[in-house]
Amino acid sequence: MVREARLKFTRELPGTLTVRNVAAEGIRINDQWWSKTVALTPDEIIAPWDIVPLAELTENDFSALLDRSPELVIVGSGAKSVFPPRELMFAFARRGVGLEVMDTAAAARTFNVLAVEGRHVVAVLYPL
Repeated sequence: MVREARLKFTRELPGTLTVRNVAAEGIRINDQWWSKTVALTPDEIIAPWDIVPLAELTENDFSALLDRSPELVIVGSGAKSVFPPRELMFAFARRGVGLEVMDTAAAARTFNVLAVEGRHVVAVLYPL
């Protein structure tokens, strides 16, 4: 039985930030390395991002990001996926903004795909 493979290739959009590498040394966005937590949209790096343990994050920590009217906020929690505070999930739901938390490598891949699709996405990436 012969199966036909269909692959979808996606080009990077010019001017779009792309997470190129997630490693123990840090996170490489385009050609710049970040050794600490970094927040970004497809168009800009939002710095500085206060380093707050994921379990202690509140809606206020995301105010600068939510001012950009994202449809989705992706949080890369480091080497392992960690559940965010329940109240934080409720706060995002009340605003009608999606909040997804996953390990940083998965978050970077998801951000890249959504950014290329032209989605209004924001990512906060904690180092490994």
